[in-house]
Amino acid sequence: MREVMTELMQWWSAGETVGVGTVVGTWRSAPRQPGASMLVGPDGSAVGSVSGGCVEGAVYELGQEVIDSGRPVLQRYGVSDDDAYAVGLTCGGILDVFVEKVSQQTFPELGDVAADIEAGRPVAVVTVIEHPEPSWVGRRIVVHAEEQEPESDDGLPAEPSTVGWVTPLGSGSLGTLRADDAVRDDARGLLAAGRSAILTYGPDGERRGEGLRVFVAAHAPKPRMLVFGAIDFAAAVAKVGSFLGYYVTVCDARPVFATATRFPGADEVVVKWPHDYLQHEVEQGRIDSRTILCVLTHDPKFDVPLLEVALRIPHVAYVGAMGSRRTHEDRMARLREAGLTEAELGRMSSPIGLDLGARTPEETAVSIAAEIIALRWGGEGQRLAAVDGPIHHHHPAHDTEPPPAGSR
Repeated sequence: MREVMTELMQWWSAGETVGVGTVVGTWRSAPRQPGASMLVGPDGSAVGSVSGGCVEGAVYELGQEVIDSGRPVLQRYGVSDDDAYAVGLTCGGILDVFVEKVSQQTFPELGDVAADIEAGRPVAVVTVIEHPEPSWVGRRIVVHAEEQEPESDDGLPAEPSTVGWVTPLGSGSLGTLRADDAVRDDARGLLAAGRSAILTYGPDGERRGEGLRVFVAAHAPKPRMLVFGAIDFAAAVAKVGSFLGYYVTVCDARPVFATATRFPGADEVVVKWPHDYLQHEVEQGRIDSRTILCVLTHDPKFDVPLLEVALRIPHVAYVGAMGSRRTHEDRMARLREAGLTEAELGRMSSPIGLDLGARTPEETAVSIAAEIIALRWGGEGQRLAAVDGPIHHHHPAHDTEPPPAGSR
């Protein structure tokens, strides 16, 4: 939803009603990931995409129907049937799209959610997409990384109800206290990982069982890309990193080179010794499993102390180091002398990037970005025309078979 939030908030703030289609489940070669959204505006416009063009027309029509009826719909789109002229995905994938009506009445918390996303505060929106009782479908709760217990009128924590209670659509409850508690706990786990997904429970939120399915749209802060070395290659990498959706920091110890003017593509430019800055960020808990580290200094006095810190971080998405083959061998020898193990050294991509024959800073930045993408999704970096099999690779969490269409 992040990519369509600006337009959605303009209509929501004006008191308009919008049809919102959101990808909640994907299998095989589906072109978009869970969380991708499309809007059907009050002026008849379409904003965003759920499939890259295959089923947008069908989702648009469904969005108009949902606006009129007020009843949310979970719709599956699979392989198209050319003989029957059915709407489907020509790529051979499967999408589950949840289409709902959004307004100030149905989603009163949207303004606060948008403010959290804009400020970089982790927030998840949990929506019921399937339940034996149709009135549950479309209910939602908003989950933050940490929440305070509600207070009673005397300022003390409120006593939880001992029986199930039902609240109106959009008020912040799925239907019962048991369901709310179970889903909040699990949603915080997904939020910490920055991942959106469908969760399944028994009808009342039982951990074992089926009937209740919710979609957790996790809006975590942007993943970070730290680029070390204020050189022309770093400017190109920062630009590409921003384009890919990372929050980009450029760090260098030399103030004459590390300036915002030289790195317009970066979100911030830091003047510090790289290893000191990285160690501080680790201690502050700002380095996680989504973080990308690009070491472009190729100067031993900078990159060896920096890589000593970087390669000892147990969970980080990528550590790449620039340099020639000779620089790489010298760097490896210095790092072994510093006490790094072979397992730790094995976390480093050096020389950095894929073999694209890149020469210019811009081409090199594409090479580095290509390696990051390939490692994230399990690609091999070969020409698609030269290999067989699926075009799209998948996160392991998305590689399960979809539930039978008749189960919904």
